[in-house]
Amino acid sequence: MKRQDFIYQTTLGMMALGSLGSLKAFSDTLGAQKLKMPVLFTSHGNPMDIPMSREERPFWQTLYELGKKLKEHYEVKAAVVISAHWCTRGTYVNITAEQKQIYDYYGFPPEYYTVQYKASGAPEIAHEIKKIVPLVNETTEWGLDHGAWPMLMHLFPEADVPVFELSIDYYAQPDYHFELGKQLKSLRQKGILIIGSGSLIHNLSLAGKKMRDNDLTPYGWELEYDFWLKTQIEQRNFKNLIQYEQSHKLGKLAAPTPDHFVPVLYSLGLADNADVIRYFYEAPPALPAFSERSFIIEPA
Repeated sequence: MKRQDFIYQTTLGMMALGSLGSLKAFSDTLGAQKLKMPVLFTSHGNPMDIPMSREERPFWQTLYELGKKLKEHYEVKAAVVISAHWCTRGTYVNITAEQKQIYDYYGFPPEYYTVQYKASGAPEIAHEIKKIVPLVNETTEWGLDHGAWPMLMHLFPEADVPVFELSIDYYAQPDYHFELGKQLKSLRQKGILIIGSGSLIHNLSLAGKKMRDNDLTPYGWELEYDFWLKTQIEQRNFKNLIQYEQSHKLGKLAAPTPDHFVPVLYSLGLADNADVIRYFYEAPPALPAFSERSFIIEPA
C-alpha cells in the first residue's frame, strides 16, 4: 500500500468515527440493563496450549473461574471478540448465526484439530454494531479463530453464550482502534461482553529463534516492558499505549506487527473513568518474547 493511500484510508476512517458523536438516530433493538457489563483483555495463549487441561494450564483454570463469576453477577447476552487473528482491510463484523470453528494454525498433531467448540452467533447484536458504527462492514466469511475459541472454551465451556468476532483493520492507525472501542460503550449497558484477545508482547520471530534451540527462557527485556505496560494501564496513560511504537524503546521490538497489541486498545477505549482495572492473570510467560498479562475492566 502506497503511503499516500494509507494516509487517505486512515483519515477517512477517523473522519467517520469522529462524526459518530452526533449519530443518535439509529434503531436500538437491545434493552438496557441495570448493571454495566465488564470488558476483558486476555492473552489467548498459543496453539500448543490447546489440548492441555485446566489442571495442566493455570491460565485455563483462571478463565474458567472468571467465566463462572461473570455469569453469577451479570446477564451475559453475548460476547464480542476482537481477535488478533482476524485482520482485514477495513473493519468487519461477523453476522452468521452458526459460528464456524477455524483451526488457523498449521503443522500440529491431529489432536489439535479435533477439539470442538460449537457456539452460536448473535446476528441481531452484530447488526447493532453496524448501526452504531456505520463504517463497519458486515460479513459471513469468518467464524471463531484461535484467538477466540481456545479462550472461550474455558471462559464459557458450555458454549451457551452467543459469540462473534469484530475484525482488526490491519492498516489503521492505533488511535482508530481506541476510538472505535469508545464508540461501542453503549453495548456494555445491554449485556454484551467485549473481549480484546491478543498479547501485550508478541514477537513470534524472536520466540521461534529460541524455541528452535529448545530454549523457553525469556530474553530479559520482557520483564522491563511488561512492568512499563502495567504502569501505563494502572495510571491510565492510554495515550502512551496508543503511541506504543514511540513511547517506549521496546515498543517496536515487543510488537513488531500491530495484530496482537491493538486488541488492548479496544478494551481500554471501552473503559469509563469510574471503572476499575484488575489483572486477573499476570504470571510469567510460558514462551520468550510473549506476555500473558490479562485484565478485566469493571464498575467500581
